[in-house]
This record gives sequence, C-alpha cells and structure tokens, in this order.
Amino acid sequence: MSKGILEHVNITVSNPEKTAAMLCEIFGWHVRWHGAALAGGETYHVGTDDAYLAVYSPPAEPTEGEDNYMHKGGLNHVGILVYDLDAVEKRINTSGFETFNHQQYEPGARFYFSDPDNIEYEVVSYA
Repeated sequence: MSKGILEHVNITVSNPEKTAAMLCEIFGWHVRWHGAALAGGETYHVGTDDAYLAVYSPPAEPTEGEDNYMHKGGLNHVGILVYDLDAVEKRINTSGFETFNHQQYEPGARFYFSDPDNIEYEVVSYA
C-alpha cells in the first residue's frame, strides 16, 4: 500500500500577500505560486519545494469565525517543524509577535504564536 504525503493546507486570511511575506520571513520559505483563486479571491502558495500553505482571501472581507478548538472541522493550529527553535523564536519576536506556551516534552520542544488573523502556529523542534 502506498502512503499519502501531506502536500498543502489551505487557510483563509485577511491579507494573503502580507501573510505570505510574514511566513517567508519567519520560516525561510518562498512563494511557490500566486494568482487568482476561487470566486475571484487571491491565493499565495508559500512553503518549501515539497509542501506549502495556501493562504487564500475571498473577494469580500473574510468574517470572524468561532473558536476552532470548540467546533468540528476547525483548524486548531498549524505545526511547523524547525531545526533551530531559538533562532526562529527570535525572528517571530522581531516580527512583532508574542510567543507563548513553551514546553519541553518527549521527544522535543515547542511553543506557539498567533498571527493577525488569529491563526495559531505551533513551532516544534526535535533537535
């Protein structure tokens, strides 16, 4: 049986260009593609050559949603694997974001931050 490999996740944001730039700055990613999307919206594919986040914005301002941890199908957080947790945290803080919930656990360490659209990111390292 062949195994599936996660290729991308698509999330709705208020400003895909700004979100893509933030993710490139913090994680060292690049924009793989940018263009028109569903129903007149706009999308940036940002990540590595193997996997990416599609950051999408509809033609009208997206609305606020419920707390995702409390309803089915909600996006709880996006987990990003890094090799130098301290260096990435410094870039996140320099970009104006606050990190929280730092934990050492088996087999690694992690912390979280939220972007301007209240999308939560878990930054984890197993190094």
